Amino acid sequence: MRPDRAWVLLGSGRRLNLVDPQPDDWQDMDLAVGLSRTYRWGGHSHWDLPLSVAQHSLLVLVLRQQMQPHQPLTPGEALRELLHDADEGLLGFDPISPLKPHLGDDFAALTQRLQHAIAVRYRLPDWSHEDYLLHKRADHLAAASEALHVAGWARDAVHEMLGIHMSPVMTDPMPCLEGCLPWQPWAPRRAAAVFLAKLRELVGADSLEAPADLTAAIEREATLARLGAAFSRLPPAKQRRCACPVTGNGLTDTFVSVETEDISQQHIEGVIVGGDRDDDGQWVLDGQFTVFTTDEELIRVSGWGCHVEIQ
Repeated sequence: MRPDRAWVLLGSGRRLNLVDPQPDDWQDMDLAVGLSRTYRWGGHSHWDLPLSVAQHSLLVLVLRQQMQPHQPLTPGEALRELLHDADEGLLGFDPISPLKPHLGDDFAALTQRLQHAIAVRYRLPDWSHEDYLLHKRADHLAAASEALHVAGWARDAVHEMLGIHMSPVMTDPMPCLEGCLPWQPWAPRRAAAVFLAKLRELVGADSLEAPADLTAAIEREATLARLGAAFSRLPPAKQRRCACPVTGNGLTDTFVSVETEDISQQHIEGVIVGGDRDDDGQWVLDGQFTVFTTDEELIRVSGWGCHVEIQ
């Protein structure tokens, strides 16, 4: 084994060199899946599932915005909050705090290289001193709340044993997913899908009315679940016309918004179910493709005559 190389084969088929990571070594879905399968609190939880770093990252984003409710974060600031632990998803490891001092300088240097690659890839703004203090306050508040509501620590132990000198939030500030209770850890597939939806919403956005709000990401997943159920009810002959069936989950469904650029100004939204793909397996959006729309219709789209955005 060569000590200067530590390749990880990702779900997309790309290889990430953990020793020398490059900003284009992974796809957004790889990061979302990695974070959803990397667990907080050593994987321990008094729920049926552990808490993922993906869900924690979304919680920190929401808490950070609540600290300055009348001063919306910019998309870049929101993205910086969302990705504050992204290196853990690429590494697949979130060491508990008491362990970190024992991991040594080499591990710290490795995580710093991952963080740099992430910052370059997503063009994250540098932290100001004030912003970093607010971020750490949100992160500690999330930790105190998770310790009480997820990991099962007593309130006094959060202060005395964990050394977190903040009072936990009692009301879950996150929107509840359908079928979930407040503070309940999400299943990895759902956590990855919501994280990915929020990441795609923020990447490349010049302006958003509420960059820290999760409503659109949650509603998108609910829409996909509805479309997955509707697709399953289509006659078998129609389903067979689609190269890629609708699954009802954002990790496998490509949800797009399509606006024609001619005088008709038609607008549709839905999941791509057929068309050409590029070498990375992504849909070719400037050619012809088929969409199963939110009106539960199969429509053929000519991408070169439309403005197409992946939602």
